[in-house]
Amino acid sequence: MPFLDEKHTSTDLKALSPAGLEEWVIEELGEPKWRARQILRWMYTRKAVDSFESMLNLPVSLRDALATSARMERLTVQALFTARDQTVKALMKLPSGRNVESVLIPYLDDHGNPIRLTVCVSSQVGCAMGCTFCATGKMGFQENLTCGQIVDQVTYMRKVASDRFDRDISNVVYMGMGEPLLNYKALLASLEILTHPEACGLSPRRITVSTVGLARRIRDLANDAPRVNLAVSLHAPTESKRASIMPISRNALTGLKALEPAMQYHTSTTGRPLTFEYCLFSGFNDSIEDAGALAKVCQNVRAKVNLIMYNSVPGTAFERTSETQLDKFMRHLSKRGVTVTVRRSRGADIAAACGQLANQSLT
Repeated sequence: MPFLDEKHTSTDLKALSPAGLEEWVIEELGEPKWRARQILRWMYTRKAVDSFESMLNLPVSLRDALATSARMERLTVQALFTARDQTVKALMKLPSGRNVESVLIPYLDDHGNPIRLTVCVSSQVGCAMGCTFCATGKMGFQENLTCGQIVDQVTYMRKVASDRFDRDISNVVYMGMGEPLLNYKALLASLEILTHPEACGLSPRRITVSTVGLARRIRDLANDAPRVNLAVSLHAPTESKRASIMPISRNALTGLKALEPAMQYHTSTTGRPLTFEYCLFSGFNDSIEDAGALAKVCQNVRAKVNLIMYNSVPGTAFERTSETQLDKFMRHLSKRGVTVTVRRSRGADIAAACGQLANQSLT
């Protein structure tokens, strides 16, 4: 069914930042700005409502005005997949008709109790970066998400976390579909909503933005959101190797040489180390020589390394490294003074693991 014409004349309140919502309420409705905080609570707390008439502490006249001049576009869940390790992936439909995926990743103790519940959100449908090992990159770029559509993923997964684990989420990572820094305005607005005390109320220290390494935007993020964690998808320790798997490194303006000073600016401005995400591919970037080159990069930038065991993607020639090689690689980094952790695959059996998000079919 085609969208109604009113879609083009009314304002989607979920595409506005908290500051933007305040401005709209004052200018369009002639209401005091504290009304915006009430609306914000109704849209984004765990009791998020679907209609203006459900905003019961607003006057009827204001609810009627909202119904006439505004809308709240939201994602609709098409399907839910549960992995053997209890990872949950949601396939969600946008108002455009396109789909996007979000993942709830539980980290459990030996008794099956959640230590941490992380929501992995998407910021775009598809991705323009074209990394050769990534399923999302094979989709190409299709659509930017609004700030509300990003936050809707968190809102929904909070309900899943409550239903399945009887507790709230602990972390949010922008590591799903898309390059967050290419949807920068919506990224900042979504961060503002996630951390706003009248909305989601999450600590910025519990939020991580992952990027392939857009140097200018990394500097901007240091200034605009200094309390949020930054992760850089490195995946190769030299310019030539990185360029062979990540097109962004083929340009002098976006390669490692341009990226290093931007990362140094970020760590010095925020006072916090960043994380290098490093997916280990058998026979490509997992040698001791590669580990030594990676350690040199870490000497130039205040960073820790998160080693990722690769998850197979159809149509790629890459295979994950062996446990033996992983151990050697990790030990060499540790000897060089690098803080290193290992991220194990979660949700691979439902194509919910790192690099696998590509809008899995419902059939």
